[in-house]
Amino acid sequence: MYRQKRQRSKTLTVAAVAALVPLAAACGSEKANDSGGGSVGADGQRITGVQWSIDSVTVDGTTHRAPDAARVRIDDAGEAAGSTGCNSFSARADVDGERVRLSDAMFTEKACDKTPVDFEKSLGRTLTTGSLTTENDGDRLTLTTDAGDTVRLSKAQDASLYGTKWAVDVPGPEGQESHPVGKDEKGGEKGGAHLTFDRDAKTVSGRLPCNRVNASATVSDGSITLGAPSTTRMMCEGSLMDAEKRLLGLFDGKVDYRIDQGTLTLTSEDGTTVRAVAEK
Repeated sequence: MYRQKRQRSKTLTVAAVAALVPLAAACGSEKANDSGGGSVGADGQRITGVQWSIDSVTVDGTTHRAPDAARVRIDDAGEAAGSTGCNSFSARADVDGERVRLSDAMFTEKACDKTPVDFEKSLGRTLTTGSLTTENDGDRLTLTTDAGDTVRLSKAQDASLYGTKWAVDVPGPEGQESHPVGKDEKGGEKGGAHLTFDRDAKTVSGRLPCNRVNASATVSDGSITLGAPSTTRMMCEGSLMDAEKRLLGLFDGKVDYRIDQGTLTLTSEDGTTVRAVAEK
């Protein structure tokens, strides 16, 4: 029997048949390797390395529409991750021609008012019940079980550099990866950094881990020339000020940028890489 426990902050490992497949925000920005084995379907279209928006799931003849934030991505290394619009999941993904199998699923279990439970249960059942047949026309992908249940997906579009509120992962100390700024003891935002680019004004503005910031921003041929930053003068705890200093290192110079669907990657001339995710 397929069951879901409504709990918070609990991660489980489940057998494929019994798993509810919820969301893991895995919007990777790495480009897929076109020569990777099993990365394309029988029709020659890519399956892996693509951020797929989940449109709907149909089980036993009943179609459940997906929330806007529902998504899934399968990478060439054989890992899958995605979103029901509420919960997160990761799983092993085996791709062989026109067949895909997700197994060893791990998922969170949170109660979310805006994500229908029936949709989550149906998605979990369909994605993890066994081998799935793929039908891919490039922009749309349909996954079909042996019983005829389906998950319909469409290729997510790249977010616009301009006008998007980019939630920034602050670069870690030298030799460490970037990371999101955490939460305070009450669960509220603790220095959530974000940036927004304005095409007409040729500026970037937003919030660093502690202070607000704005600067000129000239975009050309895959790079952004950032001017000297103007910031407010607040003082925060040491860890936030250290993170802010690292993020300010991007300014007053040129950075290369790349957008992969909902992920923006900025790389400075000294090799520092910062990633940001488009907020919905």
